Order: sequence, then C-alpha cells, then structure tokens
Amino acid sequence: MTRAGHDPYRDWLRAKLTAELGGRDAEQVIQSAVQRRGWTSMRALGPRDVVAVLQDVFTQLRADYGDARAERWLETTTLDLARFAESVPVPAQPTEGPIAPAPSPVRWGRRAHDLPLLLARSHAEIAGRSLGAIRANPDLRALERAAEWDLQATQAEVRRWEAEEMLSRLRADHARIEVADQVAAAAAQAELMDLNVRELEDALRGGQGVGPRLAHTRLMAAQTHAFLDAFTPLIDLADADTPLKTPEVDLSHARFTLGVPLHPNVLRARQALNYAQWQAGDAADGAQAVLQAQHALHLAQEDAAVQLDSTLQAARTHQSTLRELSVQLEQLERRAHQLRQLGGDPLSLARVRLEWRQTRSAARVQAHRLEEAMKLLDALVSDGDPAPEASA
Repeated sequence: MTRAGHDPYRDWLRAKLTAELGGRDAEQVIQSAVQRRGWTSMRALGPRDVVAVLQDVFTQLRADYGDARAERWLETTTLDLARFAESVPVPAQPTEGPIAPAPSPVRWGRRAHDLPLLLARSHAEIAGRSLGAIRANPDLRALERAAEWDLQATQAEVRRWEAEEMLSRLRADHARIEVADQVAAAAAQAELMDLNVRELEDALRGGQGVGPRLAHTRLMAAQTHAFLDAFTPLIDLADADTPLKTPEVDLSHARFTLGVPLHPNVLRARQALNYAQWQAGDAADGAQAVLQAQHALHLAQEDAAVQLDSTLQAARTHQSTLRELSVQLEQLERRAHQLRQLGGDPLSLARVRLEWRQTRSAARVQAHRLEEAMKLLDALVSDGDPAPEASA
C-alpha cells in the first residue's frame, strides 16, 4: 500500500481534469477508468495509467466538442504530463524481504532470449527490496528519491523485454501468414502461366512465330510449380485467406511524447543523476560527477527521442502505404466482379486474381509492420491499452 498522500500522478490528473470538466466530473472519470480496467481503488497511479485516462477524456471531448478542440487539449495535456514525469518518479512499492535474497537455481535449457527478461525481473525485484530497506532506515532516507528512480528504471527494463517477447511472437505469426500469401500468389501465377502456355501452343499450331515466347513461358511455369511443390506442404494455405486488417490509428506525436521520459535508458540516466547529486551533497551544483550525469541524461533523452520519432515515422509510412494499397484492392475486386458478371475469359480473370493476390500480399506486409510499430509505441506509453482509432 502506498503511503497516505503519496499519489502525485492522481493529484496531477485530478487537477488537470478539474480545470476541464469540474471537480465532480473529474473524480467520476478517474473512478470509472479505475473500475473499467480492474485497477485496485487504492492503487497509486503512474504516468501510463494517466495516459489511459486521458484517452478516455479525449474520446469524450471529441464527441462533445469536435476533433480540433479535443486534439489541442490532448497535445497540451500530454506535453504537461511528460514534463511532470521527468521530475516525479512513479510511486513505487518496495518488495518485502531482505535486500538480496538467495536466488533460486536457474534451470538451464532456456531459450537465449528468455534470459534478458529473467535478468531484468531479478534487477527489478532487488531494486524493490532496496527501496524498502532505504525507507526503513532513517540514515538512508536521503537516498529514497534515487531509489525510486532506480526501481522505475528497472521496471521499465522489464517492460522493454516483455515488449520484445511480445513482438517476437507477433512477428512469427506475421511471417507465417506472409509466407502463405506468397505461396497463394505463386499459385495464382502458376494458373495464369498455364493458361498462357495453352494460348501460345494454340498460336504456334496456327502458324504464328511464338516459339521463343512459348519456351520462356514454359520455363517460368516450371519454376513456379517447383516453388509450389517445395513450399505448399510447409504452410497452411488457408492462412492466405485470413482477413486483412487495415486499422486506422491515431499517430499524432503528442500521444507518444511520454515515451521519452519513460524510456528505460532515460530513467536509468535520471537515477544516476539523483545518485550523483546525493553523493555530492551541498556541492552538487558544480560537482563534476553531477555535470557528467546531467550530460548523460541529455544524451539519453536525445537518443530516446530519435528512436521514438523513427518508429513513429515508420508507422506513418506504413499507414499511408496501406491506405493506397487498400484502394487498389477495392478497385481490383470491383474489376473481378465485373468480369465475372460479363462472362470474362479465364485468362483475363486469372490476371486480375494474380494482381489481387500480389496487392493483398503487399498490403498485408504494410499492415503487419504498422501493427508491430504500434505495439512498440504503445509499450512505451501504456499498459497495453490499444491505440485510439483515428476519426474518419
């Protein structure tokens, strides 16, 4: 349980919402968010919890006052929250027990990528025990703030590796479907080539000089069938018919500004600065160790901002490309429907089917990369709440 009154993020959120909604409605919004997400009523809120509540308010404001006002409010409020998060650590609960208990034996045979997560969880547990010991010892109370930053940094590292594990599973699922898409496209290509071969054979029997074209088309058809013989047994072709997801997500920069102060490297650098200031005591302002820690924090913030911006820009590129490909898919589907209604020849239908399969495969890749980028961005700023849908 947190100490009485030690809930700075809830106090900050209540003040912000009171200014916009009034005190009674502000408290009601907070309580409804807590109940809907299954949080305990006495749980101290952190910045990620606050972001989730702000998304609820943003949705309400957009419905009541329109997109422009809601987006201005969200941007201003999120920037204020980012500045607040840079100076106030998340209220941390110490782990009960000795500072460094004897660890249980690690079972060998784990996958290599499991070990960083195991190590991160161990560091977070030790940091939590250290914070408890510091709070219990009056001689160490000056270290409490640095210990809170240390615990927050280790917990952020745990989230980072949990996100890596989630992305690894997601990419594996995506790769399976993308390969199935390619095999389905190859099957459509083989169908078209077989029809082309028959058409060229008829032309050759009619005396036309299509021998070289026929030889080349036969070669291409043989290669495509060889590919299908090798890969069709390895995949479930039904995966290629999985519906294509084309999510419309809000990629405004303001929503992800919190990702910089909450980046694991930034939190670690801020903890190092707090520790250097504690060691320097009254001479902290000009101490060399403090200046070096401040510089390291600045570099960590710049690097986190670059990572955030690059991921955000990649997501926007994937979203834009996906929209273009979705339009092409709709056009191809209409063309195929018209051909069937007009009794189109098999060769024309096969061409449209192949182009549709290829376009759909390309759209699927963009959708998957967009989903992966969004999962990564959400891991920086939230506890798994999905990104809000953009307005139409």
